Amino acid sequence: MAKHILVVDDDELMRRSVSFKLEQNGYRTHTAASAEDALALARRDPPDLILLDIGLPGMDGLEALRHFQQDMDVPVIFVTARRRELDTILGLELGADDYITKPFNLDVLVAHVKAVLRRAGSGSTTDSASRKQTLQVGDMVIDPAAHTVIIGETAVNLTNREFDLLHTLALDAGNVISTDELLNRVWGAEFMGESQVVYVHIRWLREKIEEDPQHPQRIITKRGVGYRLVSQEN
Repeated sequence: MAKHILVVDDDELMRRSVSFKLEQNGYRTHTAASAEDALALARRDPPDLILLDIGLPGMDGLEALRHFQQDMDVPVIFVTARRRELDTILGLELGADDYITKPFNLDVLVAHVKAVLRRAGSGSTTDSASRKQTLQVGDMVIDPAAHTVIIGETAVNLTNREFDLLHTLALDAGNVISTDELLNRVWGAEFMGESQVVYVHIRWLREKIEEDPQHPQRIITKRGVGYRLVSQEN
């Protein structure tokens, strides 16, 4: 199975070029433009390695690293554009596995990625799969490792995108997630389509998990904000 790399950078061109290069070399990638979206993506689909820019909007890369260290055991390569930031990393000894400074040659970046993954051990893909915890929301059980959804005793057949959307809602069950957040977490930072795609997939998902899709009781709309998944019992 291809190793999963999460690319976190607020520079769209950088994300695209790095992601494309990594996929050319046989890796599976996700991208995020902010640390907040990266943390949400990593919870849903744990990566084998994170390329983490320091100068991010909102939560910066240094703070994001602390969260990643608390939540999961995953190697991190820091990406920095300024020498001062690199000095900060080395001075604080925060625990990043490697670093690379911008601008960099993409072949050099790939060499860094391969080296860090080798040090992390050959079992990292298996480890990341084992970190996908089964979730239960009322009578609904979501198993990310098996990619299954069971409501009561009935298995629900979902497409990959529908499953990812439901899993994302389940990770924050009870909380409203905005349409933009769902786009970033499920479709990724590089998605170029319309936000209407979220509404369409929510409608398809409701047709499969709601007793009455016209009067949903599981996926609730917060008009003008987003959606939340609520618990239902047998």
